[in-house]
Amino acid sequence: MEYDGVLSSYAAGYIRRALREAEAANAQMLIVHITPRGAVLSEARALANDIAAASVPVVVYINPAGHDAGAAGSWLLPAAHIAAMAPDSRFGIAAPLFVPTMGVSEATQDLLLVEQLQQFEAWGAARNRDVSWAETALRSGFIATAAQAIETSPPIIDLVARDRTELLQRLEGRTVTLVGGQQMTLSTLGARPLVIEVNLIEAFLLVLANPTIVFILLIMAGLAFYAEFLSPTVGILAGLGVLLLAGAIIGMIALPVQWLSVVGILIAFGLIAADLFVPSHGTLTVIGVGVMIASALTLFDATQAPGVAVALWVVMLVAAIIAIFAVTGVWLALRSRNRPVTTGQEGLIGRLAEVRKRLDPEGMVFVEGALWRAVCENGTAEEGEFVRVTGIYALRLTVRRIDPSEELMSTSSSS
Repeated sequence: MEYDGVLSSYAAGYIRRALREAEAANAQMLIVHITPRGAVLSEARALANDIAAASVPVVVYINPAGHDAGAAGSWLLPAAHIAAMAPDSRFGIAAPLFVPTMGVSEATQDLLLVEQLQQFEAWGAARNRDVSWAETALRSGFIATAAQAIETSPPIIDLVARDRTELLQRLEGRTVTLVGGQQMTLSTLGARPLVIEVNLIEAFLLVLANPTIVFILLIMAGLAFYAEFLSPTVGILAGLGVLLLAGAIIGMIALPVQWLSVVGILIAFGLIAADLFVPSHGTLTVIGVGVMIASALTLFDATQAPGVAVALWVVMLVAAIIAIFAVTGVWLALRSRNRPVTTGQEGLIGRLAEVRKRLDPEGMVFVEGALWRAVCENGTAEEGEFVRVTGIYALRLTVRRIDPSEELMSTSSSS
């Protein structure tokens, strides 16, 4: 099986299914060809235990060359029956592999750390591999390249291979001891591996569990709600926002999210939306974008999931898009706010009205298909003359006489 991405609960589920299928098929071995892009430590440790207890030989192969397997490699390589890496690749992190459990005493923490160390020692003894690095990795962090891992005595890993073809060649004739003491000799020359593909549901979940995808879905949901707020569309955009938010939540279930950062993203959208109503001249938008960037960079707990983070270029691109979106929204709001009223009673101001009952100074005028009581501000106006509406108060218009030339132009325009 092949997997390239974050080692989350969904990815671990895919690998476990591959393991069950290999066991059910009585396969000669299962090659876990993995390219980790960060890992949830609790999931990596649980998966390592399942791999170590498998009833078929499991080969964990870190590929391609130069890739950093991070914390996933620190757990999966020692647990595998055969550990393989591509040239120039590396594993390990520069932070403690052991994550303290919240609400547990220090003595209990020490017991948990010793328990994890004993796991590594048991795997090392069963595979005849060096695990002296494990205590350093658990307490303070440890990183090793493929060359360093193969050159120790005994080695940390079993072999280095450029690709799967070389891997199969170098696996030929190796003897593997399973958890029950059963020994198996591998025969891999000329073998054609059967690839266990992800199914539709797994593919969907694996995409959603990508930290960058989670962030994009959150932002898109926020933009949908924001657009619905600006121009109501009978709930269409709001419904789309709900769907996008649901997708983000499904992804966040598999990752250690820092909910304070999620709240920060919501606050950022609130600040940007507030700029529509508060004359801050864009200050709230700038603050909101800054809060959004800070929240995106701390959206996932790096202690529990080292290497799991939103891509920086995506954060900056989204920040630029949101800034443009917000500036456009503020501009539209200001333009709408400053546009003259064209409906209702206020829309009559500035219109031409025809005198139907002499204004002296009060009378009746006809404007926009209706008769209105009116008061002339500058003298009298006879029937048939045109006056201009200057104001409205208590259902009574105030008007003023216009120059004959203006009246002539208005009459011509009406004709």
